[in-house]
Amino acid sequence: MQKTVLIYAIPFLLLLACTKPSQREHIQETPKEKTAFQTSNPWKPVTDVRADVAIVYSVKDHHGKADMTFEERVQTWRDKGYTTHFMTGIAWGEYQDYFTGEWDGEWHLDEGQVTEKGDTLWHGHMVPYIVPTQNFIKYLKEKVIKRVIDVGIDAIYLEEPEFWAKAGYSEAFKREWEAYYGFDWRPQHESAENTYLANKLKYHLYYRAVEECFSFAKEYGKSKGMEVRCYVPTHSLVNYSQWMIVSPEASLASLPSVDGYIAQVWTGTSREPNYYNGLAKERVFETAFLEYGSMESMTAPTDRKMYFLTDPIEDWPRDWADYKKNYQATFAAQLLYPMVANYEVMPWPDRIYEGLYRTSADSEEKALIPRFYSTQMQVMVNTLNDMPHSDNKVSGSQGIGVLMSNSLMFQCFPTHQGYDDPQLSNFYGQTMPLLKRGVPVKTVHIENVSFKRTWKDLKILVMSYSNMKPMSEDGHGHIAEWVKKGGVLVYCGRDKDAFQGVREWWNTDGNTFNAPSEDLFLKMGLKAPFEAGEFSFGKGKVVIMRTDPKEFVLEENSDLEFVNTIKTLYGAAPISEKLIFKNHFSLSRGAYEIISVVDENEDTSPYIVKGKFIDLFDPEIPVLKEKRVKPGEQSFLYNIESVTNPQEPQVLATAARVYDEEVTKNSYSFVAKSPLNTTNVMRVLLPEKANSIEITRVNGDAVMAENSWDESSKTCFLGFENSPEGVHVKLNW
Repeated sequence: MQKTVLIYAIPFLLLLACTKPSQREHIQETPKEKTAFQTSNPWKPVTDVRADVAIVYSVKDHHGKADMTFEERVQTWRDKGYTTHFMTGIAWGEYQDYFTGEWDGEWHLDEGQVTEKGDTLWHGHMVPYIVPTQNFIKYLKEKVIKRVIDVGIDAIYLEEPEFWAKAGYSEAFKREWEAYYGFDWRPQHESAENTYLANKLKYHLYYRAVEECFSFAKEYGKSKGMEVRCYVPTHSLVNYSQWMIVSPEASLASLPSVDGYIAQVWTGTSREPNYYNGLAKERVFETAFLEYGSMESMTAPTDRKMYFLTDPIEDWPRDWADYKKNYQATFAAQLLYPMVANYEVMPWPDRIYEGLYRTSADSEEKALIPRFYSTQMQVMVNTLNDMPHSDNKVSGSQGIGVLMSNSLMFQCFPTHQGYDDPQLSNFYGQTMPLLKRGVPVKTVHIENVSFKRTWKDLKILVMSYSNMKPMSEDGHGHIAEWVKKGGVLVYCGRDKDAFQGVREWWNTDGNTFNAPSEDLFLKMGLKAPFEAGEFSFGKGKVVIMRTDPKEFVLEENSDLEFVNTIKTLYGAAPISEKLIFKNHFSLSRGAYEIISVVDENEDTSPYIVKGKFIDLFDPEIPVLKEKRVKPGEQSFLYNIESVTNPQEPQVLATAARVYDEEVTKNSYSFVAKSPLNTTNVMRVLLPEKANSIEITRVNGDAVMAENSWDESSKTCFLGFENSPEGVHVKLNW
C-alpha cells in the first residue's frame, strides 16, 4: 500500500474450491466468511472471484467508474450470492464533503497531517491524511457508519489508522496536543522527548477514533436489531515501524469493540529492504514471515479473528514475472501460520484482472495478466477455502520469541543525538540471524504479556529497549514472573540512545531509573550496574548482552556471538534441547505441503520431497513424484497420498470454485465458476478412468476442453475456459 505519494493497495481476493467430500457445503445454503476480497466497484463478470465475502469499499455514490449509488453497488454483489461487508479508510478517504464544509458548513482542510515544512500529506485529490478530531469522528458516525448499517451490512472494516511520523505540525494537531497534555505544543524535531510525546499522541488519537467509531457502530446496530462486527485492516507493526508510521496496532486487540483484523501484508510491504550480514536488500519471504507472525501473535492471546491478506500484484508498477515470484513468497509465508485460516485473497480485483503491467523487467510494453499467471493465482486462491487450521508446527526448533512493543513506531523519525536504526535493524538484528538459520522465531507483544497464552511454549525471550520503550511498568512484572518459573531472557542493548531519557514512568513519580531496563533487572533480583553476563533468577536465567541488536546485522559475520549465545542457552538447563540449524521451513496442513528454502545460508542444497503431489504453483497442476526446492524458492503442493477417502470422487485442485457436487455409483458432477476471460484447470480424483466427459455451459452448449488421465494418481486433468455463470462438468465411468 503506497502512502502519501503512495496510494495504497489492499487486501486480497479469494476464490476457493478444493473441497473434500466431508467438508462440502452448498455455499448459498450455508454462508461462510472464511475468505474475502475488497472492491470499490460493482459486480462484473471479469472480477467474479467467488470468495465468500465481497467487502464493498466507500459509501461515495457514483464512485470511480460506477454510475451507481453505494446501495446499488452493494446489491450487485448480493444478487450474485455474496455476503457483503463494508470497508473505508479511517485516516483518509473520499470525504471531500467534510473537508470542503458541505457536511457542517465549516472548512476542515486544516485537519490534514502536516510536516515540519508546512506540507499537507495527501492520499489523493482533496484527500489528506487526517488528524482524527472529535468532529471528524462525528462525521464518520453520522455520514458513513449509519448509512452502512442502514443498508443491512453487519461487518465494518475501518482500515489503516495511520499517522505519519514526519507529520505533527498542523493546527489541528497542536489543539489536540494541548487538550491531551495540558501544555503548549512542542515541535517534535527539537528533542527526543518531543518526538516521543508527539508519536504517543498520534497513537492515542487513532486509538480513540477506532474505539469511538466501533462502539457507535455496535450500539447503532443493536438499535436496528443487528449484531455489528468491527475489524481493523492494518499493516504489521514491523512494516509501520519501518515505513515510519504510527498506529494503535496491538492495543486495539483488547478493545471490546474490536472483533478482529486483516493483516495487510503483501509484496509491497515485504520487499522493503533490510540488513543482514552487512548487506541491505529485499528479503521478501523472511520479511513476510515476520510480518504475518507479528500479526498472529498480536491477536492469538485475545481470540480476535484474523484474516491474512496477500496480493498477486502490488501498488508499484512492475512486470508480471516480478509479481509472480514475490506473490509466491508471501503466499507461502502466510500458510506457515497454521493457526490462522481466514484470508482476504486479494485487494482490488479490477486492477489485477484489468490492469496493464510490463511484460518483462526490461520492456515498457504492457499487457493484461497472462493466462498462465491468472490460472496459477486462481488455483492458489481456491485452495484457501479448503485450508484447514492445524496443530502442526512449522519445522525447526520451537520456543524462541522476540519482544515487540507498539512504541517501536515512536523512535523511527526524526533522529536525535546520534540515534540511528537503519531499516529497523535493531528488530531484524534479533530475528534475521535465527530465521536465516532455519529457526522459526516468533514475536511476542509486550501489550499481551498479561495473557497466559502469550507465554505458551515460549522457552527463550529475546528483547531490547534500543528501539522501543515500555509504555508502562506492568509488563515487567509478568516478564520477571515468567523467568522465575523457568524462562530464559536474553537482553540486548547498550541503553544509551536518546529516548532512554524521555519523561516517562521510569523516571517520574518517585522512579529515578536512567533506563527502563533497570526496573526490569531489579525485579529479577539483579544489582546495579547491570553489566553484561549470565544470571540466575528462580528457575530461569537472564543474559545481558551490552550490544545493540543492529550491530548483529549491519556488518558481515557480526551475529556469531548472538547466535552462539542462543544456541548455548537452548542446549542447557532448563531447556536442554539441541538448537537445530537448517536452510528451510516446511509445514503440513491437511493435504497441503508448504516449503520455503532460505538463501544466505551455508547450506545451499535443495529441499527434496518425494511422494505423489500436485504442484499448485504450476498452472498446469502436474502430478509429481519428487519436488526439489532451491534456496530462495518456495513450493506449494497437494499431497495426493494424504486423501483419506480415495475412492470418493473429488476435486483436488482447481482454478475455479466448485458448487453443486453430486456423486452416484458411476458418475460425479459439479458446477465450476470463476471470472470471465480466465482459464480453468482441474485435477479430479476418480475411482477409475472416465469413459465419458460432458462439459457444458448453463445453456447446454458444449464447452471445448482438454483432458488427460494420470493412472498413478487416479486423477483426471481438465482444462477449459471459465465462466462466472458456471460450467457444468459430468464424469462417467
